[in-house]
Amino acid sequence: MYEIEWKAVSNERISTVSFSVAKGQLVTIIGPSGAGKSSMLKLMNRLEDPDEGMIYYQDKALTDYPIKELRKKIGMAFQTAALFDGTVEDNLSYGPKLHGIEWSEKWGQELLDAVQLPKDFIHKPVEELSGGEQQRVALARTLANKPDVLLLDEVTSALDLRNVDLVEDLIKRLQQQGKTILMVTHDVEQAERLGDITLFLEKGKLVETGETAAFFTEPKTQEARRFLYRDEEGEE
Repeated sequence: MYEIEWKAVSNERISTVSFSVAKGQLVTIIGPSGAGKSSMLKLMNRLEDPDEGMIYYQDKALTDYPIKELRKKIGMAFQTAALFDGTVEDNLSYGPKLHGIEWSEKWGQELLDAVQLPKDFIHKPVEELSGGEQQRVALARTLANKPDVLLLDEVTSALDLRNVDLVEDLIKRLQQQGKTILMVTHDVEQAERLGDITLFLEKGKLVETGETAAFFTEPKTQEARRFLYRDEEGEE
């Protein structure tokens, strides 16, 4: 059974696109700026809806899920942490309380431990955290809802190398625990490191998709080759 199926989906930023994602896969999504990568993730979380076509999650149309239930099952984290004022615990507990999940400080500390932050951060005001710490709290906040699928939109692009390594380690551990992950990244080396499957978008079109190792070793389309080898060819 596929976890997610796109069937001829399009909107103003995405041309007609079809693909499937199996449970437990880590899919990296790459392409130039403006290719429609972030729009693709938003469609899967119903931050946007398609003009045509249908997206299915576990054989059920996204539109058949109540929004609150869908966003509990399919969690999303963004490039900017976007935490709200208050303590780390205020942020972590918001989703579970909204969804009627029993909350405890211990659960919050376990979430912090999962993203490699000290447990005593639980009572810290978020404005006292560094950018890297805030991003990891944002990831923990997404995990607090116990989603089955994670949509990650450039979550490491604003981090230093140490925090990139920490977040990548977390992503790999989450996949090992059975999470299905779709990850937009501008870093092609990161996409190659982490992905099982890679999708390459350009101008709103899904130009090429395949197993990550094969895609980076021998891309099939001229557009993908041009994108991957642009630095060697002296292009922007």
